[in-house]
Amino acid sequence: MKWIKGGGETKVPVKSWCEAIEPQALKQAYNLANHPVIAHHVALMPDCHVGYGMPIGGVIAAKDALIPNAVGVDIGCGMIAVETDLTAERFAEMTERRAFMERVKARVPVGEGHGHGSVQNWEGFDQFRDENPEAAALWPNGLDRHNLGSLGGGNHFIELQTSAAGRVWMMIHSGSRNLGQRVASRYHEEAKRVNAQYRVELPDPDLAFLPSDSKTGEAYFRDMTFALAYALENRRRMMAVCKEALAEMASGVSFVREVNIHHNYAALESHFGRNFYVHRKGATRARLDEIGIIPGSMGTPSYIVRGLGNPESFSSCSHGAGRAMGRTEASRRLTEDACNQAMKGIAFDRWGKYKSKWGKKRLGEHASVDLSEAPQAYKDIEAVIDAERDLVEPIEKLRPLAVVKG
Repeated sequence: MKWIKGGGETKVPVKSWCEAIEPQALKQAYNLANHPVIAHHVALMPDCHVGYGMPIGGVIAAKDALIPNAVGVDIGCGMIAVETDLTAERFAEMTERRAFMERVKARVPVGEGHGHGSVQNWEGFDQFRDENPEAAALWPNGLDRHNLGSLGGGNHFIELQTSAAGRVWMMIHSGSRNLGQRVASRYHEEAKRVNAQYRVELPDPDLAFLPSDSKTGEAYFRDMTFALAYALENRRRMMAVCKEALAEMASGVSFVREVNIHHNYAALESHFGRNFYVHRKGATRARLDEIGIIPGSMGTPSYIVRGLGNPESFSSCSHGAGRAMGRTEASRRLTEDACNQAMKGIAFDRWGKYKSKWGKKRLGEHASVDLSEAPQAYKDIEAVIDAERDLVEPIEKLRPLAVVKG
């Protein structure tokens, strides 16, 4: 952990567990440090990299305020992991790993824009509608009812894994799908309007905020909380499918423990003697003895961790490895052969074509394969874990056997 000083005076200091921070992410951290509602300090996790308005891998404490872009557009994005009593020998053969993948993909819609063909029922929809009739006209909508229990795209994944002791685990990374994006976008626009109305000076307009006790602030917190519940249920349903698929292949399997957590959210918490709205954007809560999940990149290990409750991080830790290259940069710089080598021994679907509005002009004539999620596009997960041993204690190291990507 180290203190970072800005080029000029900052309202609050910045504390970082990240050895090297890209200049744009550091500038975003300085903007937060000069924000009128931010208190105590800005904490940067070891997977910190540039985001929209606020760095991904950042944690802040806001005084009586909510900043939609400090939560992010994928509200409730997070992890679920389940340990089984199966030994990894059951999946020693690549054909068995692929059979598990195919069973899962046949039942879980995968990829951006893909949901279930039929409406998914969930009591959470009815409860939200009954308790908030004025909000239910906007969300949830029909798309949310089709998306529930689907993976999405980007860096979302489903993995079959093995622990160092040879136990089989399953892990999923996903969130609130389109619902969270709509909530974030609408309230960011509302925050900009409110800040402009009262002529609030901000270091970055992307960090517009809502007073937590205002009608709009309360509405954002309500809708964000619903998106969190939706994200938890989304992951739970996909994991239920994975359990069914595994049980079909290994009769009598037992599921030993399960963890389901967020890493994009805001919550009212007590730190340093007072209550703040703690925003974790690409960061996981790590209270003392709290069990968390820190995934690696595609093809690299993930970790189950126990929180140490470090107050300097607002009892937080990293949410993953963190990107080392942007998506376009990875597809331009990396080679398909090198990425295939990095995935050796792991069942996965081959790389797709890169889709970009800039086309070959941006990528170059030879960069047509989408390598944006290759292991080389991310930071070294071992270095990330080593950098935060004062935040968490690793208790399980999980190596991937098969990966389904969004």
